[in-house]
Amino acid sequence: MKITQVEAIPFAIPYRKPLRFASGEVHVAEHVLVRVHTDDGIVGVAEAPPRPFTYGETQAGIVAVIDTIFAAQVVGLSLLDRETVHTRLARTVGNPTAKSAIDMAIWDALGRTLDVSVTELLGGYTDRMRVSHMLGFDEPAAMVAEAERMRDTHGITTFKVKVGRRPVSLDTAVVRALREGLGEGIDLYVDGNRGWTAAESAHAMKEMADLGLLFAEELCPADDVLGRRWLVSQLDVPFIADESAVTPADVTREILGGSATAVSIKTARTGFTRSQRTHHLAEGLGLEVVMGNQIDGQLGSLCTVAFGAAYELTSRRPGELSNFLDMSDDLLTEPLCITDGELTVRPGAGLGAEIDPEKLQRYRLDRWTPPRIKEDS
Repeated sequence: MKITQVEAIPFAIPYRKPLRFASGEVHVAEHVLVRVHTDDGIVGVAEAPPRPFTYGETQAGIVAVIDTIFAAQVVGLSLLDRETVHTRLARTVGNPTAKSAIDMAIWDALGRTLDVSVTELLGGYTDRMRVSHMLGFDEPAAMVAEAERMRDTHGITTFKVKVGRRPVSLDTAVVRALREGLGEGIDLYVDGNRGWTAAESAHAMKEMADLGLLFAEELCPADDVLGRRWLVSQLDVPFIADESAVTPADVTREILGGSATAVSIKTARTGFTRSQRTHHLAEGLGLEVVMGNQIDGQLGSLCTVAFGAAYELTSRRPGELSNFLDMSDDLLTEPLCITDGELTVRPGAGLGAEIDPEKLQRYRLDRWTPPRIKEDS
């Protein structure tokens, strides 16, 4: 069970349409496939989705830090040496998704070695989660139409609505249109990605007070310490700390400081090992937990549902598991399928994910074959 090699393979797959939100927009999934090889011939896989406008990582940076620093720190260790891996990777500041992908690939390799699913290794509470779909910036009619399509095609009835534009009425009008267009049979919550001030956030929440929102997430920056405490103190829905609470220490600071009352766990940025720490802390503090999405592809979404289904707390609420539907293609041999609003854990060992070699060859960016020159006849 010793690690012999760590690969970082950059790939790019276009989105069917741009995904827009307050902190940026994405047109192409420029992700990194991480593969951990062992001396038993086992290969564990995971996906690293860089978000430079949130965490400062780029695709090239993830590949570089794995190739030049992280790989050498874990090669030679056992798949069971997860705490040693965590400690060694933590010596390097930042790079959360690079670290997380290595961690999750190790868990996948361990599950494959033991012939046990990652969900069972983590906790094994259930084998499925309800799905929440993220709606990016667009005109109200277009966002209502997308939500209706997700409901009618996939059975999804929970929607996370990106907000944070100015004037705030642009987004409050969208949320109202969603409620009026889809009725009381759906659940809605909003995510500002730090786009508004505390005052703007308070004004927007008052405008939406009659719409029955589940949560509000990162409406204003956590750096505005007093403003955010003031905002959270007057809300009657849980306020989710997401990008402001990546580590357990961040969660402790935000919750005890009155700047949040719930937390989002994203396996893309905390892997399985650090996500466990956040889960256990949230459980001890009695917090609501939502499994978030870093605009993951299918492999990343599989990691999210594998962790979320492992625990009672993380499986209570719908997880953000559907944004792979916005991609024009993916790397898995067997695509994920959302049915009746649920995504199930893949059966089989580890994550149950198999990479299609032809698709990887088509979309990877580190191997280029020159085009054939057509000879004149």
